[in-house]
Amino acid sequence: MASEETARPGPIRWLRYSVGGRLPAELAPWVLKDATSRAWRWRLAARNFVYLLPLASVWLLLPGPLGLRLSLSLMALVVGVFYSQAYGDESVELRVAKHGFAYGQARAIRRERAIAADAANREVYEAIYRS
Repeated sequence: MASEETARPGPIRWLRYSVGGRLPAELAPWVLKDATSRAWRWRLAARNFVYLLPLASVWLLLPGPLGLRLSLSLMALVVGVFYSQAYGDESVELRVAKHGFAYGQARAIRRERAIAADAANREVYEAIYRS
């Protein structure tokens, strides 16, 4: 399914999706593709960065030395993205389930792709070093 061309959400719908909103049913295949692509962790970080950025921006407006405000904002972004990655697998599974797919389907697709890639890498290794 990931190889099919799927409709993408527009910028406004993507922003809503980024903060936990649900996309229309015709965009459900894109949600699964988003959750199972090779760059799914980077996409997760980008989505979470979207709603961390306003908080970090507000902290830049607080009174105090600029260095302190910058470090506070940067630390908030780093910690926020770290925690989003730590719980990313569950977050993505819930997002996929919200759009009508079975819970665990994205994880299973990613696992199948990893097994296939490992098998292909093993074949290359065997051909080069075990011949």
